[in-house]
Amino acid sequence: MNVSDFDYHLPPERIAQKPLAERDASQMLVLDRANGDYQDHAFRRFADLLRGDELLVFNNARVLPARLFGRREGIHREQHGEGSTQFLSAQIEVLLVRKVGEELWECLVRPGRKVPTGERIVFGGGELEARVEDRGNYGLRLVRFAAKGNFREVVERLGHVPLPPYIKRSDDPADRDRYQTIYARRGSAVAAPTAGLHFTGQMLEKIRARGSETAEITLDVGLGTFEPVRTERIEEHKIHKESYEISSGVAEAILRAKQDGRPVLAVGTTVVRALEDAAAKGAGTRNLLAPGQAEADIFLLPGSEFRVVDQLLTNFHLPQSTLLALVCAFAGRDNVLGAYRHAVESEYRFYSYGDCMLIR
Repeated sequence: MNVSDFDYHLPPERIAQKPLAERDASQMLVLDRANGDYQDHAFRRFADLLRGDELLVFNNARVLPARLFGRREGIHREQHGEGSTQFLSAQIEVLLVRKVGEELWECLVRPGRKVPTGERIVFGGGELEARVEDRGNYGLRLVRFAAKGNFREVVERLGHVPLPPYIKRSDDPADRDRYQTIYARRGSAVAAPTAGLHFTGQMLEKIRARGSETAEITLDVGLGTFEPVRTERIEEHKIHKESYEISSGVAEAILRAKQDGRPVLAVGTTVVRALEDAAAKGAGTRNLLAPGQAEADIFLLPGSEFRVVDQLLTNFHLPQSTLLALVCAFAGRDNVLGAYRHAVESEYRFYSYGDCMLIR
């Protein structure tokens, strides 16, 4: 399959630049993956559209304010009378991408050409420092941090919300709340599991009142979710890895739902990826999927088998992206692209702060 097979036209003005005033005010396109039929709904009707016996699985990953601004410290010696040392500094942006060890991260560093291996970067008033230890592909650097105090608390204080590249503005204080699900509590994600951004406490109460069951997993969403496909044939693209954790209790709840014939509804493609990766790793085991911690490296494309997920709530995704390919694998390429064309024509809002689609 060519990456161009997953293309569609999207006018730039359809890309949501800010969230709506209320989380649950989004539109929701409901797609029947059996026949490609779709209907327009408000997300506030989501609970009403449930059968009442679903198992909804959420990603409770919490987004770090992973965009840090520091200064490179170099020493330039000049003679001034008896001599002195002048410290030169230039602003450097460091974006946390993936945790690989204790206070060791893969990062994007800008401007990278000014930050060689061994360079030291200081943030804030010196309460956080970083040393570039190695270089990687696509501008990535391996960076070791040293914090005065708890690393995460320092990053929470100094960092900025890592808004996606298609949001053409700087983050503001409101993004600290709105680019976070209301149930975010674990992990170190650097991008939000955006299908969950629509939910309110009242909506979760309505879902449970309908009789549906809820469960949570954690998948640390990485910037690989926005990584462009650089190969002509999408199968040749090297998919990014993301760390996830599924408890034994959730694995057992999923097994019970499947045995009882109840639908498993994934809230977001990150949940799909974690569940289907765990199912692939646990194929043939008693629990259907392997609980515990792992790294998702599964690449779901048209023709892939879905062992766990029966329904999907998801936002709209970038053209020619791995996430759009995943949705096409789940619901059929023609069905999905037809629904996307309708969404564009009907002026739905796209991407992270945009509207959503329920596929069943």
